[in-house]
Amino acid sequence: MNRNRLAEAASAYLKSAAHQPIHWFPWSAEAFAAAREADRPVLLDIGAVWCHWCHVMDGESYDDPELARYLNENFVCIKVDRDERPDVDTRYQRAVQAITSQGGWPLTAFLTPAGEVFYGGTYFPPDGKYGRPGFRTVLASVLEAYRERRDQVQSQAQAIRRVVDAHLDEGARGPVSNRMLEEAVRQMARAFDAKNGGFGTQPKFPHPGAMTLLLHRWWDQPTDEVRAIVDRTLQGMGRGGVYDQLGGGFHRYSVDAEWIVPHFEKMAYDNSELLRAYLHAYALFGTEEYAEAARGIVRWVREVASDTEGGYAASQDADVGLEDDGDYFTWTRDEAAAVLGPEELEVAAAHYDIGTAGEMHHNPGKNVLFVSASVPAIAQRSARSEEEVQALLDSARRKLKTARDQRPAPFVDRTRYTAWNAMMASAMLHAGIVLGDSWARDHAIATLALLRRDAANSDTVPHTPGGIGGLLDDQVQTASASLDAYEATGEPLWLGGAEAIVDRVWREYWDESGGGLFDTARGRQDETGLMPARAKPVQDTPTPSPNGVAGIVSARLHELTGHERWRERETALVEAFAGRASELGLYAATYLLAVDWHLGPRTHLVVVGPRGDETAEAMHRAALAEFVPRRVVQRLTPEQAGSRPLPPVLAGMLAAASGARGYACTGNACSRPAETVEEWRATLQALGAAEQARAS
Repeated sequence: MNRNRLAEAASAYLKSAAHQPIHWFPWSAEAFAAAREADRPVLLDIGAVWCHWCHVMDGESYDDPELARYLNENFVCIKVDRDERPDVDTRYQRAVQAITSQGGWPLTAFLTPAGEVFYGGTYFPPDGKYGRPGFRTVLASVLEAYRERRDQVQSQAQAIRRVVDAHLDEGARGPVSNRMLEEAVRQMARAFDAKNGGFGTQPKFPHPGAMTLLLHRWWDQPTDEVRAIVDRTLQGMGRGGVYDQLGGGFHRYSVDAEWIVPHFEKMAYDNSELLRAYLHAYALFGTEEYAEAARGIVRWVREVASDTEGGYAASQDADVGLEDDGDYFTWTRDEAAAVLGPEELEVAAAHYDIGTAGEMHHNPGKNVLFVSASVPAIAQRSARSEEEVQALLDSARRKLKTARDQRPAPFVDRTRYTAWNAMMASAMLHAGIVLGDSWARDHAIATLALLRRDAANSDTVPHTPGGIGGLLDDQVQTASASLDAYEATGEPLWLGGAEAIVDRVWREYWDESGGGLFDTARGRQDETGLMPARAKPVQDTPTPSPNGVAGIVSARLHELTGHERWRERETALVEAFAGRASELGLYAATYLLAVDWHLGPRTHLVVVGPRGDETAEAMHRAALAEFVPRRVVQRLTPEQAGSRPLPPVLAGMLAAASGARGYACTGNACSRPAETVEEWRATLQALGAAEQARAS
């Protein structure tokens, strides 16, 4: 079988197209040189290995020999993996959105040989359907315009370029105030779906950053409204089909408002941030349901999305084949009956709504498993005890999972994207403490050590091992996770690593004129097409805003080191976007968390004592497990004395302690030192009560 240029690509998505009869180029200067030499328009296809409609368009159009011949004769074709090149995707998504007011994947854009967009869209069926123009018709029209109306094409491309240049910078300076946070909560309350949880109608995406922000606001000033938004949303997602009830972990989003029918792909970035949100809510409220959802995410990561020596997979596909639509994850009544006993089937069918009529349009018998009835309700209906129902349900779940494991499984992309690995390592570190899961903690530390080894320099990280560098997201997420590793281990090397990365970020990404951080470093070599356009992102789309993460990291570094440059940078960063805060609300939760760090009192939890001291170690674990907004944790040991300069207050704590001691300081006030684990737990519990008393 003939294979095209993509056969040598590192990307799983590009490799999946290596068999196609199209003369694909990867993103490269060579591709645009070929377009200039032949004077042909460029077809740019941007997709991802987990993207269902990308594979549909591949099968319908790009596998077609006749259509491939037409493309090869008249276009230069470039295929891009949006996970591998988020910088390319960001710019070309914005260009197509300027034409169609929507984006997504597959992104199908038509470019001049200079790389500028003059037409585009997303999925095009080969012949018109779904209310969309047919791809063959689109190609003919684009080619005719390029050949016969070149001036019009160039004019359109220049107009789109101007829009992209104007809208990639999301910064706007302004004053920072608590009103920004209050208005954000009001916007979230207006968008809240009180019946089903979440925000808006359908399709419905998780917004884990918003959950964390709301938890901060509730801790500072408890209200029934904020608590209801958090609980209803976390419960709705955790009980819905958007959560994999058998294997754990969350699918990317729900196509309906009820969280029942998902797009079945699972993304590392979603699951890392949802894991963090459920852990925070469990630590704050003690709701066991939230711990169970968190354990499910950890289970999926351990069984499916982790590598033995460290590192996390990027995604798990939704489907196995083009005619498949989540078949691996869904069940007909007969399929369930084939592996369950009658009583197990009765209970599982009631709990998970496994009926003869399911939710999937391509196969109406297929059921998405979601929690339809609680164990107490089933017990009451079936005249069984709750313990008996739970035992039957547990047995049924194990058997269904074992049977599902025998099915052909969706592809797992094991590419180690740095930002997503850092996000997952951070969440797994927290899971290790809150859930008492030593595997999660140890694997997270191993992953962060692996990211350090992947880097050629100690102050910058590549996007993938041996891949492109200079992406802001990778830098700030690695710095953030390094601070988590420092807090979890007390090892100064993690703190020093974070400082080195963020110092370089300020040299290479900071906008000296407008403030804020660009998404790519100065001096990167790719000057093709829209790539020189400077993007300055503040929205969570869908991963946390790197400018928001940078603001939080700077605040934490100031608290941990006492160095004034971090406070100055934090202030400059939050002010750089404050003029747009009223527009952003739900979609800028990470930036607003940075604002919360900037404005609110910070809590410093310090545990002093010899390495290996049981009391000190228990106090350290308790400090890490407690939910306190805007807090940092430091574990200081006599062995560290002299290993790094300490702020005078910390140096005094270390010098004064003869055994284990815990210090809790909020703002400028510190509690009495705790010398036993019991005293320390009481001190931690009192923090919330004291803050809420001040707020009221």
